[in-house]
Amino acid sequence: MTAQFQFVARSGPIAGKIFPLEGEEIIVGRDASSGVAINDAEVSRKHAQLSLNGSSYVIQDLGSTNGTFVNRQRITTTQVLNPGDTVSFGENIVLQYDVAYDPNATMVTSPRTPVTAVPVLKPAPAPSPVPGPVPAPAPVFSGQVPVPPPPVAATPVKKRRSKLWIILIIVVVLIMCLCVVSPIIADALKMDCVIPFRWLFNILGPMFGYGTCP
Repeated sequence: MTAQFQFVARSGPIAGKIFPLEGEEIIVGRDASSGVAINDAEVSRKHAQLSLNGSSYVIQDLGSTNGTFVNRQRITTTQVLNPGDTVSFGENIVLQYDVAYDPNATMVTSPRTPVTAVPVLKPAPAPSPVPGPVPAPAPVFSGQVPVPPPPVAATPVKKRRSKLWIILIIVVVLIMCLCVVSPIIADALKMDCVIPFRWLFNILGPMFGYGTCP
């Protein structure tokens, strides 16, 4: 019958040795007649027993001196073995319980064999838009005359002063004409001594040969 399970020695004097597990009951011990014979001082003559239970083996200690450990935990009753479990006898002997290789099968994979995760490729981020070229300022040539700012309108102060002078001259001329003409008119009308011509006649009368009012 082809073995479905096996022990692989991981440490101790028999490291690397493979023990195919065949039969419904298998004795593990130092005795050479044992199904799994381990010649080491820490292993009792009949150290433990494997029993086929359904599709797997269970193990129990047979009152050994140094004890039987499954996954570093000492067992006191029967313990179901799962592929990948480690079984220790004493401190130095460590066996790994695993599925045996079947030459008729395409591939046998241990349930505890790590599976390599396939990395998920993330889509590359979209490229950021490239800003357009910044227009260059207009070139300034050597000797170029800068454009002057627009002229500020001057306050027409001079024009106002000119108008004032003209008005003042006109007023003076009118007053002089009035002063000259008024005595002549007053004398002709015999109103030279009538107010207000009296005052004007007394001032300007001698200048024109009219005399003065009494």
